Amino acid sequence: MSDRPFAAAVVPTVVDRPVAVLRSDAEAIEAAGSLAVRFAAGAGGRDAERRLPTVEVEELSASGLLGSTVPARFGGADVSVATLTEVFRLLATADASLAQIPHSHFVFLDALRRQGDADQQGFYFAQALAGRRFANAQSERGGRTIADDATTLRRRPDGGYLLTGEKFYCTGALFAHWLVVRAVLADTPARPDGSPVKALAYIARDTPGVRVADDWDGMGQRTTASGTVRLDEVAVEANQVVPFSPIFDGPTTYGARAQVLHAALDTGIARGALDDAAAQVAKARPWFESGAARAADDPLLVQQAGELEIEVRAAEALLREAAAAVDAAELDPTDDATARASVATAVAKVAGARAAVRAASELFELGGTRSAAGTLNLARHWRDGRTHTLHDPSRWKVQHIGRWLLSGTPPPRHGQL
Repeated sequence: MSDRPFAAAVVPTVVDRPVAVLRSDAEAIEAAGSLAVRFAAGAGGRDAERRLPTVEVEELSASGLLGSTVPARFGGADVSVATLTEVFRLLATADASLAQIPHSHFVFLDALRRQGDADQQGFYFAQALAGRRFANAQSERGGRTIADDATTLRRRPDGGYLLTGEKFYCTGALFAHWLVVRAVLADTPARPDGSPVKALAYIARDTPGVRVADDWDGMGQRTTASGTVRLDEVAVEANQVVPFSPIFDGPTTYGARAQVLHAALDTGIARGALDDAAAQVAKARPWFESGAARAADDPLLVQQAGELEIEVRAAEALLREAAAAVDAAELDPTDDATARASVATAVAKVAGARAAVRAASELFELGGTRSAAGTLNLARHWRDGRTHTLHDPSRWKVQHIGRWLLSGTPPPRHGQL
């Protein structure tokens, strides 16, 4: 390994403060809880003004959470999926946009753990421990489906690659030190099923030929920094390329691990909305027909609040069950164990999505007209929930769950399940 094996990458500094190195699952939970309290304070204002959370993202880096999944042999805490899931749920309860930003960071550290060689792992894991941020450049608008990629890695005569294409919905790209680009290996024969061979290119955001646009204008998750990434014959060294297609050749928890974090985001949104609903009920006037002295004593309102609490708690319990199933499958990744982890994750994702949209909508029924005031910006919960739950359709997860139940059909192996 040379002194500068990744010399093509010039990485900016992270923060002007020390970056913590977490040593345990308990420290990760404690760090997330502390950040959540601080992040919640300005979440409404950041969303209303579409103000990117620059300071908060630097705090996230400094907390050490971004290195929490690094394997112990590389100096990380190697926290469990259950712990990481709870970290995301806590952060999403406070600010769903901020919580979304590091999602791909952890997904692509996982890809590196599965497919990177020892030198790649040593380099990039050290970057994560130093608080540096990884973001995705995966989805494209031009393909027939989200699984189709036109972005290519083409061989250079010297053995490296040229990366060309355009990616959208690149969450966290504006804050990234490293962009992870999914691309087709253009000079490689197709796989036996006719599909192209794909790889992940781990490139510095400031590499010549890389442009990141601040053009995300979604109604929800307004401050996720999900810009467009344009790649114009970007020089990529061979040791910056990690195989992607082989991840799915055998039993794997790769998709379930990524999806359970999405479920955690939805479940966090649901809890955040319900917490705000309870706070609004404390300020609301009772409906005159109820005869109650306080809105919180209105029996119909109490009933509705109880039903919501049951749904949100159910989503939280299913989330914990799914995370435990993924952890178990990672210890023994058989066909059956990984299928069960995917099904449990699909159940949690559907439950979390339903709870997020329902709680964020019924918040206003509980809080009354006053809760609709623009200055409160409580609509962000619904906008965040409705936007994030579009990430991948629940209807297909329900199909896979039903097939598993009725005929024992295992869910397919892909990054969305």
